[in-house]
Amino acid sequence: MNWQSVAGYGTMPVQIEARPDWETPMTIARLIEARQGATVTCDAATRVGDAIALLAERRIGAMPVMDGDAVIGIFSERDVIHCLAAHGAGTADLLVRDAMTSPAITAEPATPVLSALALMTRRRIRHLPVMQDGRMVGFVSIGDLVKYRMERIESEAETLRTYIQSA
Repeated sequence: MNWQSVAGYGTMPVQIEARPDWETPMTIARLIEARQGATVTCDAATRVGDAIALLAERRIGAMPVMDGDAVIGIFSERDVIHCLAAHGAGTADLLVRDAMTSPAITAEPATPVLSALALMTRRRIRHLPVMQDGRMVGFVSIGDLVKYRMERIESEAETLRTYIQSA
């Protein structure tokens, strides 16, 4: 039993309850655990034209660039734009290693979603490889994190509405 000081009444026993679900920090691990299939990746030696085709085919905005199990960078739509501005029509023949953003900024599965969102905002990036023991175990976008945050806010608002209506 825990004791709490109550103004004017001295101390009294109180039951400490577990934190409600909406107060428990959501981690990246919980966000990616239900995902199916492998993350789309490419190799640093891939031609930029082929990487662009893969982004378009899969309707994704970025992918990790791998060297074996190691993430050595991120290749994104932004990289394509910067490469086009610098190299013009020759962009498609370059290698991804020459166009990617490197080193990749990463997160761990235990990273709270809001911390990852703050990191992405601060570093002005939209994708994070999720690394555990030197291996990539997931890949999240700022859209994934914002979607989670919006669902959480809507749930909290509904809880407050229900509470107010029952009072």
